[in-house]
Amino acid sequence: MDIAAVSQTRHTAKAFDPNRQIPAETIAKLRTLLRNAPSSVNSQPWHFLIASTPEGRARIAKATQGGFAYNEPKVRNASHVVVLCARKTLDDAHLSAILAQEQLDGRFATTEAQATQDKSRRFYVGLHQKELKDEQYWMERQVYLALGTLLLGAGSLEIDACPMEGFDAPLLDSELGLAEQGLTSIVLVALGYRSEGDFNAKLPKSRLPENEIFSEL
Repeated sequence: MDIAAVSQTRHTAKAFDPNRQIPAETIAKLRTLLRNAPSSVNSQPWHFLIASTPEGRARIAKATQGGFAYNEPKVRNASHVVVLCARKTLDDAHLSAILAQEQLDGRFATTEAQATQDKSRRFYVGLHQKELKDEQYWMERQVYLALGTLLLGAGSLEIDACPMEGFDAPLLDSELGLAEQGLTSIVLVALGYRSEGDFNAKLPKSRLPENEIFSEL
């Protein structure tokens, strides 16, 4: 697979074929990509809700009304819709769970290595919580790392995708009970196969020239 070629051919799908479903084995690969997405100090400050049924997508579509109505057909006609969520805070329980999983996965040769990892992660978490006071923004940036992983991965698997910030996040959080889970919705991604109505698929890709976006040091 030529990953550079994938970046040149993938596009943001504007219309999906409601009659085509993504195979379960492909969804499993996309779940693996999301699970293995990078995050600062392996903080993994996220949760991903995947709607694979019309009923599930209809619940998400409630947040695409009014000024966001242009996104409703994408949500309803996609094969799957992913709600990428950020945690409200990186509390002790979450940090302890990460450390325990790292230990289980064999990442520490010694107890000293485990303690050092825990101390380092908690330092950065504390930095964003207490000094910079930008914890929520910091966690959202990690979610966008997962978003990029998902979009490029979908393109490599010949799955069309549409990331969407155009939705009523407070309404969706209420509909899905996210606040009670210590979560908030950040971005949606519709996944599936483009329909004939996807005008964006027929347009040439357009990006600024390399000499305007790259510099050498």
